[in-house]
Parts: sequence; structure tokens; C-alpha cells
Amino acid sequence: MFLHNLLGGGGVQSVTQFDKDVLFRHYRISSQNAARIAFAVDASLLHRALRSALTIQEQARDETAAIQIKLVKKLPTGSRNPAPFLTFETKGRVSAVVQDVPISKPLSRSDVLQIQSALDASQDLPQTLVQVPDLAQLQSLVDRLKYVGDVLTVSIAQYGDLHLQVSTSLVTVGSELRKLRVLGVRGTRSNVFLLHPSFVD
Repeated sequence: MFLHNLLGGGGVQSVTQFDKDVLFRHYRISSQNAARIAFAVDASLLHRALRSALTIQEQARDETAAIQIKLVKKLPTGSRNPAPFLTFETKGRVSAVVQDVPISKPLSRSDVLQIQSALDASQDLPQTLVQVPDLAQLQSLVDRLKYVGDVLTVSIAQYGDLHLQVSTSLVTVGSELRKLRVLGVRGTRSNVFLLHPSFVD
């Protein structure tokens, strides 16, 4: 889910929530927020760590490779104060890698409640997603549109069309990706678009 100005921050934040059984075979957590810990992480660093861990697991070609994820505090190089990290420990048949992904300090109880409220409110939206085959093309479209205006309207049709549009007092500019793969609820062309305003950074 993409939310704008959540927790008072600027721009768009991506908030993700998974059932623990989807990601973990064994799971242990302790916190003062009903066994929930929320933090911010650089998506590109997280993606790099996951790709590396999965590569080692694929090289093992069996179930001997294990990926262990921990929330830890470590002393960064050149610093006197420990900082929080999301640590990935991947052990394969012939190699083992430890990767530390820096994260923010755990969010406060009020921040966790605000995020959870936003996630709960989104449950009323139709469960329709579209798969974009070329993310570089989509990024290029968004980069061009952000020079037109600050508010980007994203429209997803339940039959597989994705519309991007920026409007100002002088001009309206947009682009359309059609017949994309639909994940979730599928409709017909008589369905009304689902409009989701976003803000372009």
C-alpha cells in the first residue's frame, strides 16, 4: 500500500504487512506494542539483501540453506553509538553471508497505531492489483509527469488498465497502460475506475 504523508513525513511511503506464516517457519518477537515492531527501511537496500540471500539459497538446490532474519543493534564503523539493523544470516552448502540492512529506530506506539489504522481502512478497497511488466517504463512515465504537477492520480481498472494523470489549471497530461495482468478481483469494462491520488516527489 502507498500512503502519502503518513506519520507527518513528506512524499509517498510504502507500507507492507504480511502474515508471519507466509514469511517464517519459526517466529519469535517481543515488544510493548502487542507483539508488533514497525520501522522504516531503504527499499533498495532491503531488495539487495533479499536478492543475495535468495541467490545463496538457490545455489544450495535443496532445503539445507537457511535464512535467519534478526533485529539487532550494532556499532557502525566510525560511530560510538549503536544503531538498529535488520540482519540477514544466510547459510548455504558452500557459503554463508551476513548482511546488515540499516533501519530506523522502532516507531512509537502512537505511530504503530496510526499505521495499523491506515492499513485497516484500506481493507474496504476492492482487492484488485495489476502487474506492470516493465517497471523501468513506469518509472520513466512518472519521472516525466512530475515536471507537470505535484499531484499524480493513479487509476486502476478491474479489467487491467492503469492510468496515470497529472492536472494543473493550464493542462492535463496522462498516460495509459492497457490489458495488464489482473491480480485479484477482475471486472469488465463497464466497471468504474478506482481512483487513488498520490503525490509526486
